[in-house]
Amino acid sequence: MKLLDAHVNESVFTELESEVRSYCRNWPTVFTRASGSWISDTEGRSYLDFFAGAGALNYGHNNPILKKALIDYIADDGITHGLDMSTVAKGDFLQTFQDVILAPRGLDYKVQFPGPTGTNAVESALKLARKVTGRESIINFTNAFHGMTLGSLSVTGNSMKRAGAGIPLVHATPMPFDNYFGGVVEDFAWFERVLDDSGSGLNRPAAVIVETVQGEGGVNVARTEWLRALADLCKRRDILLIVDDVQMGCGRTGTFFSFEEAGITPDIVTLSKSIGGYGLPLALTLIRPELDVWAPGEHNGTFRGNNPAFVTAATALQTYWTDDTLSREVVSKGDRIATAFTELCERYDGLSHRGRGMVQGLVFDEASEAGKVCSIAFGAGLLAETSGPTDEVVKLLPPLTIDTSDLDAGLAILAGAVREVRS
Repeated sequence: MKLLDAHVNESVFTELESEVRSYCRNWPTVFTRASGSWISDTEGRSYLDFFAGAGALNYGHNNPILKKALIDYIADDGITHGLDMSTVAKGDFLQTFQDVILAPRGLDYKVQFPGPTGTNAVESALKLARKVTGRESIINFTNAFHGMTLGSLSVTGNSMKRAGAGIPLVHATPMPFDNYFGGVVEDFAWFERVLDDSGSGLNRPAAVIVETVQGEGGVNVARTEWLRALADLCKRRDILLIVDDVQMGCGRTGTFFSFEEAGITPDIVTLSKSIGGYGLPLALTLIRPELDVWAPGEHNGTFRGNNPAFVTAATALQTYWTDDTLSREVVSKGDRIATAFTELCERYDGLSHRGRGMVQGLVFDEASEAGKVCSIAFGAGLLAETSGPTDEVVKLLPPLTIDTSDLDAGLAILAGAVREVRS
């Protein structure tokens, strides 16, 4: 019997797996197969996936183009594990990334492979910023999420996640994200004032780290003018600007990098999740060349050279990013989601929506309703998660390659779930 057709005793998860497990509590079934925008369970039920591996599956599950490249590479005994050794797969990825992504955008970055996940990229970015500047303090923003290791947690806003550290998280100072005060107070007033005030107690920061769209924080979208003002402030004060594009990069907002629309050039960029293309672990830290002051081996990790991911990553870039077809589709599909959300907001009180491209959030004044909507949607065959400080937002992250018919079907399920909650 094939493994995927084998029976699984569901008690194995509750008896043997740690209590830290999370997503499986909201989606209580055993998944077995997936293709494109669909995932199925052992009972034969199919679900539209508007979660996409928390943004790690921008090109869908088991994308056939990427799968063929991966199978061919493995069948040919290609290198799987290579630390940071030079391999054909790595060289092909680096050249493809330069030719398809960096050069056409006029971006000059060195590429660091810090480890397999987004938090590895963030940790390396923070460490490098401190090494370059000789300063300790980092500026982060309210409702930010940057990862679950200690350095990344120190610049994360969520109190529950921060509490899990078990120790004080220091050397980081939060500032208000765009529109944190609802437009009543200019967001940069406090930041600039404390930088200039010798009595403020603020240590001169090494860097500012920011998400252009805060996904985990509730789909909070920074205005382009706010991002430009932030970049200008950092440049004038000799502060490094780090953009965390782990979830919002690789086309999620429309452009490959989420900061392109604002016309800014960060000093350091972190990428992970969908950069691997197929859902395989891969992370990049992009560094302005003059900042690349690492000594050999000063930051490393056993799995920083995931060669199968290099293969699928390069194939994804060659397939989807040599022209603007995918970018235009993302904008169009994002508008489609926004239109559906607008109709819901007009029909029901206490709802609003926000987003960019294909990260969209439906916001509930009554926070508990968001979770109820996601639960009902799951029962009807749709995976969607909540986000925000009180889980008040239904956050949609469908694969960028989803068919419009599947997108509309999922939005119809979501509308039905809202109707049921409000009935």
